[in-house]
Amino acid sequence: MQEIFSGIDKNYMISIRRRLHMYPEIGLDLPLTLKLVKSELDSMGVKYTEKYGKSSIVASINDELPGFTIGIRADMDALPINEMNDVEYKSRHEGKMHACGHDAHTAILLGTVKALSKIKNKIKCRVVFLFQPLEEGMGSGAKLMVEDGVMDDIDVIVALHVYNLLDTGKAGFMPGPVMASNHVFSIELFGKSGHAAMPHTAVDAISMGVQIYSQVQLVLTREIDPREKYTLNVGIFQGGKACNVVADYAMLSGTVRTYSDELAEYILKRLGDITRGVVSGAGGKYNLVLKKQLPVVINDKKVTGAIMKSAEKVLGKGNTVILDKPSMGSEDFAFYLQKKPGSFFRLGTGNKSKGITSDWHSSTFDIDEDALEYGARIFVQIVMDHMDGI
Repeated sequence: MQEIFSGIDKNYMISIRRRLHMYPEIGLDLPLTLKLVKSELDSMGVKYTEKYGKSSIVASINDELPGFTIGIRADMDALPINEMNDVEYKSRHEGKMHACGHDAHTAILLGTVKALSKIKNKIKCRVVFLFQPLEEGMGSGAKLMVEDGVMDDIDVIVALHVYNLLDTGKAGFMPGPVMASNHVFSIELFGKSGHAAMPHTAVDAISMGVQIYSQVQLVLTREIDPREKYTLNVGIFQGGKACNVVADYAMLSGTVRTYSDELAEYILKRLGDITRGVVSGAGGKYNLVLKKQLPVVINDKKVTGAIMKSAEKVLGKGNTVILDKPSMGSEDFAFYLQKKPGSFFRLGTGNKSKGITSDWHSSTFDIDEDALEYGARIFVQIVMDHMDGI
């Protein structure tokens, strides 16, 4: 059994992770990251293409084999955060940081490619490795890749995410909804300005915004089953330019998150209904923009159970856990899962003794690099266990 792990090189993955960490890049603008990934794949003699989406790389082994195909995905982009860690591999790009572990994901996937390419004669299926841009922020690298057909020849897909709430040496799994949808809305409200001493001659845009905000919160608590999970957050509310003028313009913007795409559709519809009603009653006008950003990440039950068993072979009994609740965060891995079954799991990377406790998107985020080897071993085990299908 240990023979299948002989090509896993922890020091190699640590080196790759630190090189990526020092030079983080954002969104679709990943020239240094792409150069590194391509250089490593070239050195391994592994074929790849850049034809899916933009700023992505898709590598593969055993292309000539018919039958089952397993996809493994890693995201590569960083965040617009100024790193506060005092480490030798601290970000050299001011205002940019790998604060969500995508440097680790990329390093693990490269380590997995390296290991599997050395034993590809023992692998009886095709394996596709997706290096994806733009998981963070507006837009989706996964969506672009899926639209270009990256999932057409893949039968099942898996991915991991580093997770400091689990100790290194553990992994967390969850069948069904594991991360929420995320939809963005903005409402522009147009009234009529007037003197604050004569509000009856004006149409107050701020008042319209306040009514919309209040009615949405009230209506949703009365129309949605309280057992459902959702959030509607207004993060921006702007209006007015002078204290003695009735505002003729206001703007609200926020997000809707749920574990059900149907519920999200209902909330967005009611948001529109409420906005129309309030604005019509006040005699104003409005512009409502809904951006359906990310669907729910729904793990396939069968795939999740299968890869959890593979992970248990690597980590040992008691070190694979069922997560107690899904996250209200969102992930564009959902777009792959809309096409084919798969599963998204958490790799434990926390270590209190090393001070590795900060959560994602923190300026002090870091991981226990000992976990990189576990991530690659789990991916290799998944492939070796399921060459004939799941």
